[in-house]
Amino acid sequence: MAVAHSPFGGALKEARGLHGMSQLTLALEAGVSARHVSFIESGRSKPSRPMVLRLAEALDLPLRESNMLLNAAGYSAHYRERGLEDADLAPARRVLEIMLERHGPYPALVFNRHWDLIMANMGAAALTSLLDLPPIDGPANLLRLMLDPNQLKPFIENWEAVARDVVLRARREAEPGDEIAMRLLDEVLAYPGVPEDWRAPLPEHATEPFLAITFNAGGRRLSWITTVTTFGTPQDITLQELRIESFYPADKATEKAAAEMAENF
Repeated sequence: MAVAHSPFGGALKEARGLHGMSQLTLALEAGVSARHVSFIESGRSKPSRPMVLRLAEALDLPLRESNMLLNAAGYSAHYRERGLEDADLAPARRVLEIMLERHGPYPALVFNRHWDLIMANMGAAALTSLLDLPPIDGPANLLRLMLDPNQLKPFIENWEAVARDVVLRARREAEPGDEIAMRLLDEVLAYPGVPEDWRAPLPEHATEPFLAITFNAGGRRLSWITTVTTFGTPQDITLQELRIESFYPADKATEKAAAEMAENF
């Protein structure tokens, strides 16, 4: 008997492959039989809405991908995507404001999945004030700022190591099928001075426990270690895709300079 083509079955198989999970492993994680997963992928069985969400959870899919899986099965999206200015997200925005404010005098940034800058604190403004950056068209994009030879590059002492790490991170975090992320990567990797071999997948190798970013600007040498924070239990796509990058001084000189810059800013 011929089996009808199942858009959901194909989408599930693709998601499973991208996350390196076999049918058996997915079945165990979802608490169903491997035969049931096989039937769903082949189109012999149509999953219920709760089953789609169960499989998405077992695959540990981002909320956006979970919605895409639901759409492929013929169901409406489960997770909303609201702008950060939406009234429902006011508590989350206040959390971000508190985090940025209390991180001073050190820099902190909030950006989205496409590296667009959303918020920044006074510590970040003080650091930026040392840099003689040319004006940019439109909103700031951190990936463009890092790879553009006329933006941050001249001020970063260890630019090649830091920029390479940023490219690796951007590739790693790009969701499957995200054409905007892929176009952005193609754009910045074509900038002058970006090593050509970065256009191919880069091997990940760690020689140090962390990578500091060191700025030379305004007669100061400032070295920072950064951490990235996300919301722990987001139920909104916008919130899940936000990143809060916090800068911490990597040495006493930077710690002292940050305090002085805050007083004079």
